Amino acid sequence: MTDYEATDFFKDQSVVDDPYPYFDWLRSRCPVQAEPYHGVTMVTGYEEARSVYTDPERFSSATSVTGPFPGFPVPLEGDDISDIIEQYRDQLPFSDQLPTFDPPQHTAHRALLMRLITPKRLRENEAFMWRLADRQLDEFLAKGECEFVREFAGPFALLVIAELLGVPESAHETFRQELQGERRDGVAVGSTREEMAHSPLEFLYDRFTAYVEDRRREPRDDVLTGLATATFPDGSLPDAQDVVRIAANLFGAGQETTVRLLAYALQVLAEDPDLQALLRKERDRIPNFVEEALRMESPVKGDFRLARVPTDVCGVEIGAGTTVMVLNGAANRDGAVFEDPNRFQPDRANARHHLAFGLGIHVCPGAPLARAEARVSLERILDRTRDIRISERHHGPPGARRFRYAPTFILRGLTNLHLEFTPVD
Repeated sequence: MTDYEATDFFKDQSVVDDPYPYFDWLRSRCPVQAEPYHGVTMVTGYEEARSVYTDPERFSSATSVTGPFPGFPVPLEGDDISDIIEQYRDQLPFSDQLPTFDPPQHTAHRALLMRLITPKRLRENEAFMWRLADRQLDEFLAKGECEFVREFAGPFALLVIAELLGVPESAHETFRQELQGERRDGVAVGSTREEMAHSPLEFLYDRFTAYVEDRRREPRDDVLTGLATATFPDGSLPDAQDVVRIAANLFGAGQETTVRLLAYALQVLAEDPDLQALLRKERDRIPNFVEEALRMESPVKGDFRLARVPTDVCGVEIGAGTTVMVLNGAANRDGAVFEDPNRFQPDRANARHHLAFGLGIHVCPGAPLARAEARVSLERILDRTRDIRISERHHGPPGARRFRYAPTFILRGLTNLHLEFTPVD
């Protein structure tokens, strides 16, 4: 029997392999519960998670992707640590990235981002997705097998975002070669220039800086010009680096979540021939299948917040300076909201109520993009294959599967997924 009292969520391999029993144990004790090793208050209840996510006045996002690492120099006492947060904000990792911003900075930069991800641009991007899905499938379909993460999900997610941001199609292969397969699992986006040296982020920053500066000198009728000339809500033109950081963040965050969503969706289908047959026959079920996949295996396990003031979450007191981790993966399996929460139900009526994309001002701006990527991918894969199966040679037989997951306390997803299938003639 597992001793959850002795489990270190941030270091134990058992929680990487399967975090859900630990989440259930935490929730059974209290849905707002301090873990013993790093002073982090873990939020595992659905309503409690909503309470934190929708309260940016009391909870800062300055440490949203780093949590307690490195330590934040604030006392766990006092009435309001907002001034201390601002004093040290720029010294924190990833402080140049949108997920760590608080209002009013977040408000302005989020508005800039949403001027780039417009409904019209997303519709144009979806037309590209259909062509790209076929192109990726053409690379391996005849073999009757693939490593899905490397051969489909990774390049597909990367090139969809490249096209969304207007990267010329002639440069797509360069982006794929520079970025695909080189990034470490769990690397977040954004940091200092020194920390980015010799990293994929250095390539992204350099390439998009050149794009933005070129389009500002010589505007054209293209998406990159729209990227370069987008303005803040007050009409001011952002620094080139502000635009570049948004582009880099989209590449990192968008890929991580979409790749893991696609891999889990195919893992579910490959284990269930009847479900495959149903979705092939009734394609209108695919969107809800995607929502249930997001609920069951949230690509982001959770986000951190830092309590600015002494407060409470659904009756549990939290001191100023407390690091709070809102666990999407736990909230999405809260039995008070989702009946039989640990069972995958593709027709679950409230599947879309999940918190896989967060909530509040930091709700994932790329959620519509990820949903479209999953829907298009599943349709084309189902169109062009039959009897998709898990490779027993790589993952073992049914009932004794062997899968490896991203070794990070932020992300949840397979590092690889070997599939076998029969191509449609």
